[in-house]
Amino acid sequence: MLEIFERLAAAGIDLLPAEVTTHFLFVRGGFVSLVERRDKGFGSVGAAGLMVESGYAALLWRGGESFFVGKGFERRATAEEVTGLRRFEADLRGALHG
Repeated sequence: MLEIFERLAAAGIDLLPAEVTTHFLFVRGGFVSLVERRDKGFGSVGAAGLMVESGYAALLWRGGESFFVGKGFERRATAEEVTGLRRFEADLRGALHG
């Protein structure tokens, strides 16, 4: 388990305290992902999204264009944000499941 937390720290990924008993909440650079809690560690990694005032905004594609969409929130995603989100997801999966 210590190795996992070292990999997370090296990737600049933080574990946020949350009152969620079924999942962990990880963040980096405004991106967020829920990860299933398992008895002996971490389970499935959920789709990453953008953390906004109203909560979580998922990355959606419409006609070849990317948007972040959440409760009461919608805006076009930049190419840099899409790249950053994908990098965050890959780094998180790599850190948790080595």
